[in-house]
Amino acid sequence: MEDDEPGDAELLRSIGAGDQRALSKAFDRHSNTVARYAWALAPSRMDVEEIVQDTFLALWRRGPEIALLDRSLLPWLLVTCRNIAANAGRKRARAAADALPDEWMPAHLSIVRADQARESAREELRWVLDAIERLEPVDRRVCELCLLDGLPYAQAATELGLSVGAVKQRVSRSRIRLRKAVTVDEN
Repeated sequence: MEDDEPGDAELLRSIGAGDQRALSKAFDRHSNTVARYAWALAPSRMDVEEIVQDTFLALWRRGPEIALLDRSLLPWLLVTCRNIAANAGRKRARAAADALPDEWMPAHLSIVRADQARESAREELRWVLDAIERLEPVDRRVCELCLLDGLPYAQAATELGLSVGAVKQRVSRSRIRLRKAVTVDEN
């Protein structure tokens, strides 16, 4: 933080007074940390984004009421993030418990529900598939065969004309690249 930048206590006072720029500064300062914490609590990227948004919305709404224990907003934000994630988890559990079993659903509705589930899973995996698409052609094909199609390394090696060791190495290297792409995309 630069010397001329306001501290969290000053930002909180400004947020309490309705200053949207102060909220923006607090978001810029702490959103990456809150998002990383939310990743540990939420099952999907969409849930993480919603939890982070709700956390900062709570900061905006409750700004005048918040008393900092130290000079940082971060502890309050992380506790709020955890509580919002827990509430979302309970809401998901209630929704799952309230759902009728598929065998009780008329046939046309269960087909629609299955299509929606496939589309949802496809959307959640789209960013991973985009990262795989950016790999070198041989690495991309290794990922498709081993990681997506589930072929054993030996079978992929035979199909691609590579040694098993080369396939293992390419899978390992690709996993590292994909993990980095996920981390960069997350932030």
